[in-house]
Amino acid sequence: MINYLFTLMQTVTSTALLGTFNMIASTLGQNLLWGKIADRHKLRTRLIITGETIAAITYFIVYQIHKSLLNTQANFAAGLSLIFGLSFLEFFWSMSDVGWAALLADVTTSKSRGRIVGLLNFIASLGRTLGITFAGFLYLNGEGFRQGTIFYIVVAMLFTSATIMWITSKFIKTSNPKAPETVIENIKEKTRASHNKQTYMWFLISLTTIIIGATCVNQVFLLFLKLPNGINASDPSMSLILTAWTLAGMLTCLLCGWLTDRFGRVKILFMGLIMAIITPLLYGLTLDVWTMALFYGLNGVSFWIIQTAGFTFAGDIIPEQERGRLFSRYNAVMALSWGPAGLLMGGPLADIQTSRGLSAYAAYVNVFYASAFIVTLGTLLFALKVVKTS
Repeated sequence: MINYLFTLMQTVTSTALLGTFNMIASTLGQNLLWGKIADRHKLRTRLIITGETIAAITYFIVYQIHKSLLNTQANFAAGLSLIFGLSFLEFFWSMSDVGWAALLADVTTSKSRGRIVGLLNFIASLGRTLGITFAGFLYLNGEGFRQGTIFYIVVAMLFTSATIMWITSKFIKTSNPKAPETVIENIKEKTRASHNKQTYMWFLISLTTIIIGATCVNQVFLLFLKLPNGINASDPSMSLILTAWTLAGMLTCLLCGWLTDRFGRVKILFMGLIMAIITPLLYGLTLDVWTMALFYGLNGVSFWIIQTAGFTFAGDIIPEQERGRLFSRYNAVMALSWGPAGLLMGGPLADIQTSRGLSAYAAYVNVFYASAFIVTLGTLLFALKVVKTS
């Protein structure tokens, strides 16, 4: 999609707006509406089914608008139609994100949550890999988007997933209501929930710092790989490096879930955070493609440890009656990895240095150092305000 948008709009900044606007729309939808609805009306599966269905319909409408603008040779406007159309779509599709997060926390226990989350993340990574592979074959220099082939396949898959979820929901039995609590038990439960909510707020603050630091280098890293005075990676070499990140992350999801249940969320989270600090520091020391693939693969391990153990930790401390609203905030933090961190921090930091005469190589390496520093700050905040008080 990014490559296709660039052929229409011819500016990097314009194409980068897609991930940023999508993140904003998703965050607003989840925090203003869907999280509250999920908690107030105890909706889970209905939000998922409705979100997937609306997304399918909106994808079809957005493509029809996009196609009509292409036919009038209004390429820039056609690009904007995708950016704003898919952002509008994301606002409603995000109700499915809330539904899935709350449902997953509802149907798992503290003992099994890590393994199940890890397995689902592995399936998601596998699906993402297969989707990207098929999209590569269907892209055909943009014709897959222009002719609607990719859009139609996405619409069909969304309708299919909504149908499967609707059929499955018919066989899910509602849980029995809890026995009435005594006054003392009720007071204890409210006190525990209040403490957990405060801990969760500090967890989100530290996680926000960590995600911004870890993902602000994403766009810079791709440019760094191409530098002639660096490893000067060819297209196949770049594919190898990026694939190493994906494959390492997929395998990590399977193992990480079991480790979080076996050794605890916090220990595994610290392992991922330490790797997220170290790996950017190694990029500037790398002289060949294979070593870079190794280091970037370790970075993929760190990201998916944070993703898997972080979700599991959040599920443990979020009060049951506020899962929709509080998971909406967690999803918003993780959405920072879609592009805003690089657009607002990594990119400008690199541009400022190069505009002042510093070489691109040195500027990009400094961004890697800044990434490690920011993640370190988030890790210290997590240790002092979350772990120490939990």
